[in-house]
Amino acid sequence: MKHDDENGERAADSGGPPPDEVTLVDRPGGSSAVRLMDRVRDSKRRPVVPPWARSWREFKAAGSGVAAYGWHVVAYHAVRAPWYQLRLTLQLPRGAARFIGGALRWVADAEGQPFRSAAASKEDIDYYLKLSRQRDRRVRWRSVVALMASVTGLAAALALFVLAPTWLLALSGYVVTTALGWLGQPADEPVIHRAVEIPKTTKLTSNIVLRALGALGIQAINQEQAKGGPGFSFSAPITRDGPGWLAEGDLPYGVTVTDVIERRDKLASGLRRPLGTVWPEPVPDEHTGRLRLWVGDQDMSQARQESWPLAKSGTVDLFRPVSWGTDQRGRWVGVTLMFIAGVIGAIPRMGKTFLLRLLLLIAALDPRAELHTYDLKGTGDLDPLGRVAYRHRAGEEPEDIAYGIAAMRELQGELRRRAKVIRSLPRDVCPESKVTTDLASKRSLGLHPIVVGVDECQVWFEHHKHGAEFKEICTDLVKRGPALGIVLLLSTQRPDKDSIPTAISANASARWCLKVMGQVENDMVLGTGAYKRGVRASMFAWGDKGVCYFLGEGADARIVRSANIDALQADSIALRARAARERAGTLAGHALGEQPEADPASSYDLLSDLAAAIPAAKPKLWNESVLARLADLRPEVYGEWNTDQLTAALRPYGIRTVQVWGTTEDGKGANRRGVRRADILRAIAERDGSAVAA
Repeated sequence: MKHDDENGERAADSGGPPPDEVTLVDRPGGSSAVRLMDRVRDSKRRPVVPPWARSWREFKAAGSGVAAYGWHVVAYHAVRAPWYQLRLTLQLPRGAARFIGGALRWVADAEGQPFRSAAASKEDIDYYLKLSRQRDRRVRWRSVVALMASVTGLAAALALFVLAPTWLLALSGYVVTTALGWLGQPADEPVIHRAVEIPKTTKLTSNIVLRALGALGIQAINQEQAKGGPGFSFSAPITRDGPGWLAEGDLPYGVTVTDVIERRDKLASGLRRPLGTVWPEPVPDEHTGRLRLWVGDQDMSQARQESWPLAKSGTVDLFRPVSWGTDQRGRWVGVTLMFIAGVIGAIPRMGKTFLLRLLLLIAALDPRAELHTYDLKGTGDLDPLGRVAYRHRAGEEPEDIAYGIAAMRELQGELRRRAKVIRSLPRDVCPESKVTTDLASKRSLGLHPIVVGVDECQVWFEHHKHGAEFKEICTDLVKRGPALGIVLLLSTQRPDKDSIPTAISANASARWCLKVMGQVENDMVLGTGAYKRGVRASMFAWGDKGVCYFLGEGADARIVRSANIDALQADSIALRARAARERAGTLAGHALGEQPEADPASSYDLLSDLAAAIPAAKPKLWNESVLARLADLRPEVYGEWNTDQLTAALRPYGIRTVQVWGTTEDGKGANRRGVRRADILRAIAERDGSAVAA
């Protein structure tokens, strides 16, 4: 026993529990006041003023909608008022007969007749006599009332006829005629119809939500409901949220929002609502079982969308958010095009090009912005932007590719120039080492915004000759361009590692994903893990054109429907942007008919030149020797190159410099960085798809 006590004391001294005692892992709670304060401190407070009332635009839209509704109702019925009166007059006899008949039935206590008949059929004499005595009392009292009303009414009518002025007689006749005509109208054919047919949408209730969730076939939900539980715990009352209903709550343990999103079609069936009105989504900064379910009155793709605020007037500052689409609730969503690189992905015919054109039109409405637009599909969808673009090309022919690679090389040089300018500015002028709206407005610095839009970018990146260089330049622009005022927007109908290289997609801070077919494409645009988190653009239907997941502006992925700007509207906006540039004196380049200056480097083939500069007799050469031979071959191209430039130019082709042993001019041996001829020939073979070169 003493031994046990010693062990217990030893255990206590060491901080562990005594033997044979239960360890309590759940500590008892503090006082009720402390627990209450903890709950109050950690609670989420709902806004005192609803969001729509804090937004002047939403408040104005709601007020104008109510005013328009009221005006329509008044005008509709005012035009039909004579016809209403004619029909009511024709129905006066029937109304008078119904009034007299109803009055007589009331006096005779006709409503009690079924009860008296039932008592008589059951031969319940006491009950029948009781009802009969009650009827006699009612009839006597009602007869007196009817007699007095008749005498008083006739006397009042006679006095009115003799003493009242004509206008009062006419008004009284109108009121009596209208009242009796209204009483005489058929139940299945009312005189007045609704001026506005409001869609019959079912109010979202807790029973409807629980029924729909129970129909999804999720085992944990079904088990809880089978035991009498709800299967879903509402965290807040179901409320009206814009043009729809919002329900939020917790799914059972182990069930995630992703499980519900995967069964969105079944959820819509359970709610008895069209698929385009049902939008389950996770709640940001909450656990994965917190579901936010928004059910709209109308299909999102079919609901009326407000006109784009910039469709007819206005300019923008690209350093500030600009509206480009609306969410499920019809609220405008903004995007700040500066300091980003963007990727747009979708299957064909879902509005990808229209979305890219919309973003480029936003850029065009900033008179300072320089646009580079490339329509590699070649259909002319971006041609309206050619009115203001500094560089513009449509098509994928060899001359189009040559134009593009020359312009991108020029842009990469501009990137390097801007980096030097930013580095040379004083800290008080450029404290964050990046372009600001004030710096962009100083034309002497040349730091104006540059926005590059490329539709069907996979044409560039998969090009057999220049694909590697396009990747290298675009990767550089994505990584360093945002801070230096250069924005790159890429769109593709085939989101994969070849059409959008991983180095580019991983550094794109803005993503727009319209409908895609699977997880790989979804995550290539929206980021790794998006599909598992429930952000799935594959759930969009074929009719959801222009509807996308938007990831950017420091927020979680949101479902947004882009503003629908057709080609005619795009032309009008581009003309307005051109006029603004003419006033500001910033119109240049393609918009003025200018072409890029001839670039001697645009016609050279680096790999072929290297194959000629490194003879077969010398399979390895130092970089210095290679540059000397290249400079002799094309002095206008390689004359000012250094070894670092050569190494960077080889990297897109997968060629790395190696250690090469050689002899210096004074006859001493040395080990320096160099290039192997075999690597050059292998890169040519891979590029041209031919084994002959190897």
